[in-house]
Amino acid sequence: MEPITVLMGSFTAIKAGVSAGREITALAKDVGKMFDAIDDIRNDHNKAKGNPLRSANEEAMQTFIAKKKAEDIENQLRNIVIATRGLNGWHELQKLRADIRHDRAEAEKKRKKERAEFVDNVWTVILVLLGIAIVVGVGFGGLWIAKRRGLI
Repeated sequence: MEPITVLMGSFTAIKAGVSAGREITALAKDVGKMFDAIDDIRNDHNKAKGNPLRSANEEAMQTFIAKKKAEDIENQLRNIVIATRGLNGWHELQKLRADIRHDRAEAEKKRKKERAEFVDNVWTVILVLLGIAIVVGVGFGGLWIAKRRGLI
């Protein structure tokens, strides 16, 4: 599903929930989806630059519109959070987002490092086994040649 569609759906659910008197904390799942969609839109905007399959004007307009819509919705959510939890609530939410983003980035780095180490270990085992096979092959080949020449 397109991030802009997820963004709009999540924000609509948040607005409806707040209008119905629900606490912003009860809407955590929708807020999370919304922030993920905003992050996806920002990432898509950065990735879309230089796409050879689209014209520069088309690319600029599509990513600009999606990015600005995401910014507008984020500002509206900011107003909702400030109205229900105060400015400290908004700052706390932003800090939590940054911490979670940092933790996820660290986990991804760790996962990539572990994968690279695993691949290195697999290649090491393959090369050691290949080396052993070559040594054994040369040894048996030498014995076979020596046996044919009557040296053994």
